[in-house]
Amino acid sequence: MPTQALIMFAAGIGIPLLAALNARLGANIGSPAAAATVLFIVAFLCAGLTATVTGLEPLRALPGQPKHLFLAGALVAFYVLTITYIAPTFGVGNAVFFVLLGQLVSAAAIDHFGLFGAQVSPVSGLRLLGIAVMVSGVALTQLAAR
Repeated sequence: MPTQALIMFAAGIGIPLLAALNARLGANIGSPAAAATVLFIVAFLCAGLTATVTGLEPLRALPGQPKHLFLAGALVAFYVLTITYIAPTFGVGNAVFFVLLGQLVSAAAIDHFGLFGAQVSPVSGLRLLGIAVMVSGVALTQLAAR
């Protein structure tokens, strides 16, 4: 569990870095959409290399998968495109704040209903309080930054 938490912590660090770096690239080249395209090309190459190293055999199972599972790719594209367009004018901190807020609400709903095969973890009053404390903490960091 500690290793998983550290890996996810590192992934969390990467979200605002991704936002800042890609927003700057988009501003520098004058096209957030082109910057997002470059990001996806680099991401594709990294994922392709990882898949090659770990084995491509699982790709054979793709045609039999429910089509709605492929929506994840569109959601990543939506995130990258919106953060690349919005962060330069709204601020990376503000953009990530609302991303985190959306993640907290969405994660709670997914866990509560066990959507997409997730482990069921009902939203209790204590969990809602925890989410409220997290939202308050993130909001305070944004207020302190002004």
